[in-house]
Amino acid sequence: MEAVRLIAANRRALAESGETPEVMAEAWQAHSLAQAIGSRLAVSGPPELRGEALGLTELAGRGCGVLGDHALGVGALRAAQLTELGDAREALLCLGGLLAEVGISLVGIACAADDEGTYWQCMEAIDAADESRDRVLEMLRRLAVRDEKRVVEPDSAAG
Repeated sequence: MEAVRLIAANRRALAESGETPEVMAEAWQAHSLAQAIGSRLAVSGPPELRGEALGLTELAGRGCGVLGDHALGVGALRAAQLTELGDAREALLCLGGLLAEVGISLVGIACAADDEGTYWQCMEAIDAADESRDRVLEMLRRLAVRDEKRVVEPDSAAG
C-alpha cells in the first residue's frame, strides 16, 4: 500500500482512539510507519535525503522502543503493508502532520497519567516524534532546494 494511504489510516485510527492503551498503540504504529518510510527513503529515495532519512529511521525506532511492544500481527502492522513510497514530498508532508498529531495526543496522555512510568514513557515518545518531525521538515527543505536548483539551472544554461 502507498505511504500516503497508510499515513491517512494511521491518522484516522489515532483520532478515533480513546483510551490510553489505544492512543499509545497508535503512536507506536506511527513511529513504526515513520521508521519504514525513513528506511525506504534511505535506500531508494533521492540522494540528498538519504542522511536525514537514516536519522528518521533511528529516531522513529527509538519512539517504538520507548512505547513498548504491542504484539501486533503482521496484518495489523501498518508499516508492514508499505509497498511503495509514491511522491516523496507528499508522503513527507503527510508524515509530518501525523507526527505532530502523535505528539499532541501523547501530551494529553502524559498530562492525565496516574503513574510516573506512563508520564515518562509519553515524554520520551513525544521527544522522538518531535525530533522525527524535524528530520521530515529538513527533508522537505532539501527537496525544495533541489527543485529550485532544477528550475534555475536550465534558465542559466540558455543565457
